[in-house]
This record gives sequence, structure tokens and C-alpha cells, in this order.
Amino acid sequence: MSLESDGAHFVDSSVVTESSTTPQRPDLPPAWQPSEVEAELYQGWVDRGYFTADAGSDKPPFTIVLPPPNVTGSLHMGHALNHSVMDALTRRRRMQGYEVLWLPGMDHAGIATQNAVERDLANNGLSRGDLGREKFVARVWEWKEEYGGKILDQMRRLGDGVDWSRERFTMDEGLSRAVQTIFKKMFDDGLIYRAERIINWCPRCQTALSDIEVEHSDDDGELVSIRYGDGADSIVVATTRAETMLGDTAVAVHPEDERYAHLIGTEVEVPLTGRRVPIVADEHVDPKFGTGAVKVTPAHDPNDFEIGQRHGLPNLTVMDGRGVITVRGPFEGLDRFEARPAVVAALRDQGRIVAEKRPYVHSVGHCERCGTVVEPRLSLQWWVKVEGIAKAAGDAVRDGRTTVHPADLTKRYFDWVDNLHDWCISRQLWWGHRIPVWYGPEGEVVCVGPDEQPPSGEGWRQDEDVLDTWFSSGLWPFSTLGWPEKTADLAKFYPTSVLSTGYDILFFWVTRMMMFGLYAMKDREAIQAVPFEHVYLHGLIRDANGKKMSKSRGNGIDPLAWIDSYGADATRFTLLRGANPGSDLAVAEEWAAGARNFTTKLWNATRFALSNGAAVDRPLPARDALTDADRWILDLLDQLVSDVDGQFEAFQFAKLSEALYHFTWDEFCDWYLELAKVQIAEGGERAEATQSVLGHVLDVVLRLLHPLTPFITETLWKTLTGGESLVVAEWPKPSGAERDGTAAARIEGLKKLVTEIRRFRSDQGLRPTQKVEGKVRGACCVDLLDQVPSVKALTRMTEPGEAFAVSASLEVGLPKGTVTVELDTSGTIDVVAERKRMTKDLAVAEKERAQCEGKLNNASFTDKAPADVVAKIQARLAVANADIERLNARIAALPEPK
Repeated sequence: MSLESDGAHFVDSSVVTESSTTPQRPDLPPAWQPSEVEAELYQGWVDRGYFTADAGSDKPPFTIVLPPPNVTGSLHMGHALNHSVMDALTRRRRMQGYEVLWLPGMDHAGIATQNAVERDLANNGLSRGDLGREKFVARVWEWKEEYGGKILDQMRRLGDGVDWSRERFTMDEGLSRAVQTIFKKMFDDGLIYRAERIINWCPRCQTALSDIEVEHSDDDGELVSIRYGDGADSIVVATTRAETMLGDTAVAVHPEDERYAHLIGTEVEVPLTGRRVPIVADEHVDPKFGTGAVKVTPAHDPNDFEIGQRHGLPNLTVMDGRGVITVRGPFEGLDRFEARPAVVAALRDQGRIVAEKRPYVHSVGHCERCGTVVEPRLSLQWWVKVEGIAKAAGDAVRDGRTTVHPADLTKRYFDWVDNLHDWCISRQLWWGHRIPVWYGPEGEVVCVGPDEQPPSGEGWRQDEDVLDTWFSSGLWPFSTLGWPEKTADLAKFYPTSVLSTGYDILFFWVTRMMMFGLYAMKDREAIQAVPFEHVYLHGLIRDANGKKMSKSRGNGIDPLAWIDSYGADATRFTLLRGANPGSDLAVAEEWAAGARNFTTKLWNATRFALSNGAAVDRPLPARDALTDADRWILDLLDQLVSDVDGQFEAFQFAKLSEALYHFTWDEFCDWYLELAKVQIAEGGERAEATQSVLGHVLDVVLRLLHPLTPFITETLWKTLTGGESLVVAEWPKPSGAERDGTAAARIEGLKKLVTEIRRFRSDQGLRPTQKVEGKVRGACCVDLLDQVPSVKALTRMTEPGEAFAVSASLEVGLPKGTVTVELDTSGTIDVVAERKRMTKDLAVAEKERAQCEGKLNNASFTDKAPADVVAKIQARLAVANADIERLNARIAALPEPK
């Protein structure tokens, strides 16, 4: 992703050349200093209401709701990428005339926030139990007001054009009403129920966890094979969690496993317990894993629970919520990790251990908040029945109401949503939306809606649990717009247009929003039920070596540090330039530095254009009044506008960034500015026409770049045009003019000719800025006669004098023929010094050749060295030979010293 010049052009268009007739405008500083202007520019946009959406507008709507960051969070590179994507989308649509709403807000982040406050209390020797529920929740609200929302301030640094007047919080009054409304509705419809099931349990946080709150890693453990029973009727099982055998209620084998056919339906004794359990046949068992027989502990394993349900097995809980063994006997009171070796030792003493494998690497789930090993545990929890609403979520993508980008992730969406299990929504926390269910003294269960009075009197109590954070964030696309009320915002801005998020939460957050949106909005007249029309999934941010960023690796990059060093525009451009849909993005600081170079190039190019009279206050001349260079750049500009539009629609941010970069740097800065300078210097109508083209192209380029790099483009465009703001300027459209293939061919010929002359000059030892007398012959034969003045200007050739003598010549082959260039270098280079320099370079190349040939001619080396090493030596030899041939030719071409 280097943004540096390829060095082919020696006339640097980033160096401003003052025109004798058009003075440098005083209101554009010599250098772009983002830290001095970004905050003021952003606040100006906010104060002028550019980001505030109008629900009463007759413009077509375009809506994005910000994936709500945790109230505990701060801006990381993943946020910076996603926010850059969303800001680019909304800025473009606003310029296209849409009524744009980008709605910001925060998530209360139940476990994360509660843990943060509990740590704060612990520093003062307190626990939440010391405060009690009411005072603890009040303390969390105080903490939220003091420390929460840090990321929202950081969003301003990045340039996020969000509607701050509509900022929401998942526990504000309106969203709390939405949560209670949908819980009541789903409860009444039989979609929410309470049952004992296996859940992820954190013994440290003392709460159930959703799948997304569990992080898996490959940990060292042990695989122990244990013999149950004796003699011919014994059976061996393997386990990584020997302590759970205390809760075994069966042994299972595959129904077609002939080894155990005679044991199916019999009983076997569980060691250490004296309890006899059945041997059952179940297709879940893999006969190729271990011995093909597995112990079944329904209360402590999700797969075992399902086996237990199919075979009517009892559920024996053998440890409490802290992971401590509760079974009476020698292991009672031991922590699970203390009980494991104690159980194995006892089994070994009885001769029950058949085999032990250590270390045994296997996947282990950890609480993402505290790192504690998660314990599968049978628990009474609240659940959402997902079968019907999950099918609706799948159908919405299948029938095209919602489109997933990139398309190849659609299969993963279906794999998940079509096989979704019922969702555990209760959490044993104090911070969050408390479950709106009351229990009566006679076993009554009453669910209360937002406009209903909860039952009161002796013996009535509310459920102690709160809802999973994903329950409230699943309502985000419509609860933030005022649902369940029929608000103007909901009517105007729902369904939302695009959801932009990382593919890593496709299964968790996206599917929940789809299910909730389709369920809650299905009865709304004239409103499409889906929560969003497009789902754009970007990849994860990785370091330059492709490794996932993490605190433990120490390879994380703070986007604010990049903004401080290189500016928000360079930070955004770096991320967007690597944002291919669904693909991970590797970043390094050098790429941010390169993006800063691009903004510097754009700044200097604009100053150059202004100093040379770039004009936007008059219409473009007729095409026949323009030069080849003018028509060529306008045609390229038309193609750029079309390409960028198409890539925006396809969410191809990397491709559109590349297109903008290469047009701006390679075509506009490196070529057209140089050609325009020559044309403007001629004066007259031709100069005025070129100034108009120059101003027009720059105007369009700044508009196209604005969604990606808003700060620098705003500054440059306002200086160039005197307009109000790019935020509300019109998005460019192609001119519709027919492409001029002849002009394009001539300019491409000019570019090749100039490039070859520049390279030839360098070979002759001429400095980039050094002028030399020269002639161009044969230009008329290749249709480049009109381009000769530009060719000579761009290659520093002056008119030959009377003493002109050809000392170096070059032939350049073009599609229509050959052009000959003759130079008189006799008085411009130090022949003696140049011969000495090239002779030294030749000696180095010959030494390299000798070393490479020595290795390649040595059979002991070529026979033993790896093939790739030999190939590298062969490549070095080829380079050395080419250098020797080139240097000998250059030395031979040098004139004799005078």
C-alpha cells in the first residue's frame, strides 16, 4: 500500500510554481496541518445542522444506526474502520440529495459495565453486596455519567457525521419501554418461556453468558480413560473433565457400534459413587472418537443434556455456581480444578485408570470479561423460542428483502440462522433491564407491560435477573426511532438502509436484529418489516504480519495516535483503502504515513492549481476548443465518477479508494498538472480553457474524495470554489460526453515518450532539473506533433543553438512509428566524473556476477542447497549480467572528455 511516487517523473507537481499573472491566494497555508483545523471544522458542521435529519423532508431517506459501542469502550481500530465506512456512505448519500440519518448511541454493556464498577468498589474495600441492589445500580448510573461515552467524543475526532440530537442509550426511558413492550408481546405469544437448560456459566461473574461472551482457546489439559464396571460387562470411557463423572447418569454408545451391541440396555456401575446407570444407544456418539463410548453428565454438558432429554435421564448437579463440588463425600467442598486430580488419584488407587494422556490440547471456553474457564451448567433461565422467527430471518435474505455483502457470507448466515437453538436471555446481574415478571405467593407468574401496574401485596416479588445485553441491542434499528410509538422518525427512516459491522458478529447481533425487526414490525402498515436492506460485513483488523490485534500480543494500534500523528483523513484513507468486503485488513503505521503523503500531495496540487489560475466560476468550453490533454483528463474523470459510483453501491471501498488515489496522484498530479502548466504559460483562450478544466477536475476530485477524507477536502474545496460546504455540495455525475479515443492515444504516446526520455536523461547522468539542448524527430509520423512543446517542457529540453552537436540519442517505439530524440550533453555533464562513477558501479556488478557464478558452479552447493535458495542466486546472477550490459553500453556512449 505504498503511497510514494514511483520516481518516473522528475517534475514534482507538489512543488508550487507561482504564476506571474495569478498570485498565490493568501487563505491557503503552505502546508496542511490537520491538528489545527479538524476540531473547528467538525464543530462547524455540527453547529450548522448538516448532520441533523428532518423526518418531515420529502427527500428519499437513507438511514444507518451506529452499532452501539459499549459505554465502557474506547475507539479501537475495528471501530475506526467501521465508522469510516459508515461516514463515507452517509456523506455520499447526503451529497446525492438524500435525507440522511446516522443515529448514534451506546450500549449499557451489562457484564462489562458491572465488572468495571465492581472493580472500582473493590479498590475501596467494598462489594456490590455491601451496597445492595438499589444503591449499586445508582452507583453504576453515576459511573456511566462520569466515565461512559468516551468513544462518542473520540468519534468526533474521526469526523463521524452522526445526528447528535438523536443520541440514544440502551437503558434510556424510550428504549426501556421498547424492551418491556417486546418482552410482554413475546411472552404472551409463547415465544418467551422459563426452563432448565444447559447454559454457559462464569463462576467468577456468577452469571449466564451468551455464546458471543465466550472466547475459546486451545488449552493444555488431560484425557483420562476410565473403566466402568468389571469383567466382560465393563466399558471404558475417555474424558477431559473427570470430576463431572460424579454426576454421570448413563454411558452412551453408537447404536451401530458392534463392539457394544451386547451392552446396550444393560447397566454399569459408576466408579466412586456406587450408582448404577444404563448404557444407552445414541447417534450423537462418534464411534471413532476414543473408545467409542462416552460418559453422560446431563447437568454439566450441553451435548449430554440433549442425550439425557432423548433418553429420559435424570440431571444430577454436582457443583455449585462457584464451581465447588457439592456431592457428599471426600470431594465435597473442593474447587472443580482441585477435584479433578483428586478424582483421578482415587480412580487410580482403584485400578480404574486405563490410560492418561498429558498434555492433551483441546478447545476450552473462557469468559471474555474475566478470563475464567466457563462451566456448562444446568440452570433455570429465561429463553426465547427462535424456531419461527429464525426462519423468518432466513427467508428475508433468501427472498432478497435484505442483501448480504459480500455474497459469499450469505451461506454462513444461513448455516447459523437455520440451525439456531433457543436463546438464553436471562443474566444474573444487577445492571441491565430487569425481567418484567412477578411471582406471587401461590406460584403465580405475571408478565407486566410498560403501561401496566405490577402486582403488589405480601409475597409478590420481581424476578431478580436482568436481560442479556443483546436483547436490547437487538431492538436497536427500530427502538431508537421511537418504537413502539408510531413516530415520524419510524415512518421516515425505517427500515434502515445499511447495517455495517464486522463479520465476527454476523451470527449474534445481526441475526437477533433480523428476528426482532421482522417480529415487531410485521403488522406495521406501509413499513417493510426487515430492519435493514443491506448488510455490509467487513473483516477484522490485523497487524502488518497478519496477526489478530490483542492486548496480550501487544500489537494493538490506537487510532487516536494515528490521528494525532497523521490526521483523521490519513487514518480513514488507510483503513478504507484496505477494506475489501468480508476480508481481514492488515495495517501498519508506515501505511498511515503513506496516506498522509497522499493528503500532502493533494494539498500541494491544489495550491499549484490555484497559483496557476484554476477557475470554477465559468462553464467548461466546448470540447472542440480543448486540447488533447484537456479532453483526455475529462474523459478519465468521467470514468472515475462512474467507477466510484459503482464501487460505492457494491461496498467496494478498497477499489474505489484505489481508483481515487491513482487518478489523483498518477494521472492528475503527475501528468495533467504538468501539461496544464505548459498550456497556461502559452496564454490566451487556450490558457483560459485549461484553467477552467483544471478547476473543474479539481472540484470533482475533491467532491469524490470528501466521503473518505472530509477535513482536507472541505478546506481545499471552500478555498477553490468559495462554496458553503462540501458536506451539502452536490455529488458529481458523469458529463455524458463521448470519449475521445484519439486524444487518449496521443496522451498515452506522450506519456511513454516523456517517461523514456526522462529515464534516458538519468542514464546520461543528468540531474532532474538540469536543462539540455535537444531535438524531437518524427513526431508528425506518430501523430504527436502538437505535443512536442509539452514533451520538451516536461523533459527540460531547450531549443538547440548554433553549436548543437548530438552526443546522445534515443529511439522510442510507439504504436504508429518511432520517435528519435537527440541531446547535446557535452556541456552539461562532467564526463570524467560520470565515467568514474559508472566504472565503480560496473566493478560492483562484476564482483556480484563472480560470486554468483562461483556458487552455481559449485556442485556441493547446488546439490545440497534448497531449490528456492538456488533460484535466488540465479536471479541475482541475471540482475548482475543485465547491470553489466547496461553499464558497458552507457560507458561506451559517453563522449570523450574535452
